[in-house]
Amino acid sequence: RGKLPQMRPLARLESDAVMAIDAATRRNLELTETLSGERSGSLLACIDRTLTGAGARALAQRLAAPLNRPEAIAARLDQVELFVADEALCARVREVLARTPDLERALSRLSLGRGGPRDLAAVRDGLAETRRLRDALVENRLGPLPALVAKAMEDLGFHGELVERLGRALAAELPVLTRDGGFIAAGYRPELDEFRGLRDESRRHVAALQARYAEETGVPQLKVRHNNVLGYYIEVTPRHMERMGERFIHRQTMASAVRYSTVELGELEAKISRAAERALALELALFDDLVGEVTTRAREIGLAAAALADLDVAAALAVLAVERRHVRPKVDGSLAFRIQGGRHPVVEAALEASQASGFVANDCDLSPGQRLWLVTGPNMAGKSTFLRQNALIAILAQIGAYVPATACEIGVVDRLFSRVGAADDLARGRSTFMVEMVETAAILNLATPRSLVILDEIGRGTATFDGLSIAWAAVEHLHDRNRSRALFATHFHELTALAARLAELSNHAMRVKEWQGEVVFLHEVAAGAADRSYGI
Repeated sequence: RGKLPQMRPLARLESDAVMAIDAATRRNLELTETLSGERSGSLLACIDRTLTGAGARALAQRLAAPLNRPEAIAARLDQVELFVADEALCARVREVLARTPDLERALSRLSLGRGGPRDLAAVRDGLAETRRLRDALVENRLGPLPALVAKAMEDLGFHGELVERLGRALAAELPVLTRDGGFIAAGYRPELDEFRGLRDESRRHVAALQARYAEETGVPQLKVRHNNVLGYYIEVTPRHMERMGERFIHRQTMASAVRYSTVELGELEAKISRAAERALALELALFDDLVGEVTTRAREIGLAAAALADLDVAAALAVLAVERRHVRPKVDGSLAFRIQGGRHPVVEAALEASQASGFVANDCDLSPGQRLWLVTGPNMAGKSTFLRQNALIAILAQIGAYVPATACEIGVVDRLFSRVGAADDLARGRSTFMVEMVETAAILNLATPRSLVILDEIGRGTATFDGLSIAWAAVEHLHDRNRSRALFATHFHELTALAARLAELSNHAMRVKEWQGEVVFLHEVAAGAADRSYGI
């Protein structure tokens, strides 16, 4: 209560600034998690090469909201291109980032009053790395820096004074909690050193007392111990009780030990307690003072944290591009959609991991004149993979990432729709067919000429001729009314006849070869229509 996290100033976001992706499409395309709810196997897990927590969060945010402004997308791509072109710079930047703690989280905890000494150390270490990062960018750059990298350098700021103070203030070994004390370095505050000296000197007096009492009583096994109930006490075994003189005050008798105290030991304990309490109280006050200085600079630290995350994402996407042979897409304001040698990033990575056959790349051109592709072919031939890979390439291009293709030109996609697979929602009274129809209706009502629509097996949730009628009507509506760029996969081969009547509909099929009684899937998309579905 009474605490607020560090908040950035509000900024206006235009309603069409980011690509609209509905929940069903996010789920079908498995952007951040698979249909089974796991991160592994999702697009995010496949492309994430970030080194910092803030970078990973920033990448996930980009994937959730791809940009719609070609100039903003180009600025992000320029960032990635810098690190692709200069691998030495990329390696140096990532070397620094790998040492950078989560500045954003540490600042958030300190602002909420939940931080500890290690959060202050994270702020110190994170801000110290900003200087090294700025030096790396200045020393290794080839020509002028892209606009977003130059802005990140500016936002990294200069924090030498704060880093120096936190460096002097914090001890080398830090506890998790402030109440444990011992986190302020020796020499930072003379008064604290004095209290600590008194406390530690008193403890040496305790050790000296133990030696003296053992000598006086002739009991070498005599120990001076401490617990939270009795405080400091003298402990001997029961067989040595008769050796304890009158000056030893009996406190407790147990089966295996007898405990005593003395006036001298009580006075010493009080002195130790006072010194320890005063030392801890002063440490807590110094901690609050340091946190206060950090929170007063929260805006500058927040900008530095965001800049670190931004550079982490750009360098990580560059590493991905080099590693996976991705290319820079051209994203503009046209209605073009031309992809040469496109690949599904997740399926390709899975094939390589299992050392299976290589991924078969395919072209896709949904530009004006052939903006609606009707894709036929048997099950397991690769229709769904082909549909999804083009949607994922559009998303990657618009988050400012290189894409898995040999060439790519995309006119900005304002909305992305995907209707793939069969699932019911019985809790809301929706059968499999009802879910399919609700999602299809949403697409037909909302898609625009700038949208990209992925439809797979529309009409399969009901009787054959009813389903054929629905699929037929959906194709006509997409072509005549929505005028969207669309990929429409179907087993209703009757729909291929629409190519004679709909000017911008183009028939394509998954190539299959029959060889010696076997069906061989070639996973290639070719112009034309499939003649059979094989029932596989």
